[in-house]
Amino acid sequence: MDAIRIQGGVPLHGDIVIGGAKNAALPLMAASLLTAEPLTLPNMPELADIATMSNLLRQLGVRIDQSAFAFGSDASDAGATGRVMTLTAEKITSVTAPYDLVRRMRASFFVLGPLLARQGEAIVSLPGGCAIGARGVEMHLKALEALGAKIEVTGGYVHATAPKGLTGAHITFPKVTVGGTENLLMAAALAKGDTVLENAAREPEIGNLAECLIAMGAKISGMGSGTLRITGVPRLHAGRCAVIPDRIETGTYAIASAITRGRITLRGTRFDLLEGVFSVLRQTGVTVEPTEDGVLIAAENGLVGVDVVTEPFPGFPTDMQAQWMALMSTANGASMITETIFENRFMHVPELRRFGADVNVHGASAIVRGKKKLTGAPVMATDLRASVSLVLAGLAAEGETTVNRVYHLDRGYERLEEKLGACGAIIERVSGG
Repeated sequence: MDAIRIQGGVPLHGDIVIGGAKNAALPLMAASLLTAEPLTLPNMPELADIATMSNLLRQLGVRIDQSAFAFGSDASDAGATGRVMTLTAEKITSVTAPYDLVRRMRASFFVLGPLLARQGEAIVSLPGGCAIGARGVEMHLKALEALGAKIEVTGGYVHATAPKGLTGAHITFPKVTVGGTENLLMAAALAKGDTVLENAAREPEIGNLAECLIAMGAKISGMGSGTLRITGVPRLHAGRCAVIPDRIETGTYAIASAITRGRITLRGTRFDLLEGVFSVLRQTGVTVEPTEDGVLIAAENGLVGVDVVTEPFPGFPTDMQAQWMALMSTANGASMITETIFENRFMHVPELRRFGADVNVHGASAIVRGKKKLTGAPVMATDLRASVSLVLAGLAAEGETTVNRVYHLDRGYERLEEKLGACGAIIERVSGG
């Protein structure tokens, strides 16, 4: 397996172009199953998870065509930086999403709702993904049952049927679920009658999916609120919808600028996607300024510790918690980080301690006491966001750091070494580790 080697202690300066959001792109790709006509998605990132979803969709009968897309080349796709992907599910040849593919990435479970809505049947393996706690799919299944689906779970597979189609219903999620909201949004688009989703997730990725479905002919209202209303239509048609900028990539590189006490302009992103992070980042003493096509992040010595609590959007995202902990390890004073979304998301703490970070975990909270300096060390990544927190710590630390098991990084960060290296980081990928 590859590793990443870093010589730390170098303030970063320059520009970084933010790519399309992985967490938006994956459900958008699944939405192609809802129509026989092409769905075109500009600003697609090149990531391992995108490749995994592509392989799964091809197995279900989806034809996928791709082309390059230059930054700012089309005003209708403002800020787009990545590939254009066109997915055509003219004929679905299989309704089975096998374990071998779904186990690699839990977002593969997004095919359940679209397959069920269009074909009346779906057989989908229970999902895998990062080891960050129990992220069950019970809410997805109970909500689909409310739409009239018959659900059986056997042998590690969900077998869902609705031979007469789905019927709209009033559904209240017992707690906010991003994946559940996305799966139900897609399923309800082709259901008979009206569906109301209460306590729906409000993440920007949900809005991106809703806008895409509307472009395909769906009738949806309430985006940005906790209540979504969907009036089912008999069929959807071709559509085009750009993937929104990746807010977690944006936040990660903002932390890279801050933790190295550098100055980076993040291009091709949107300030509104990450206001919850930018607000607390300013409280530490970091300069955060919106620009014409992104956000400027600049920092000097003297950052202070700030407490955060992870919450559903628009609060502080759980996917930024590990990165924030790395930054707080270099700030003046103490800070508390409380994780309310996942119960097992402090696995990066022992690895951060290898840099000399002073972190103590008490239940769902971690107390971080900032140090004047961190020291490079060999470390091991445990999941996607934890792995990038170790890269961030390595950028700030004195001496050499080797981050092992970086295949996690490739699931969510495109050309990370290249983007950081262009800003002055001494970073390279090496074989082995």
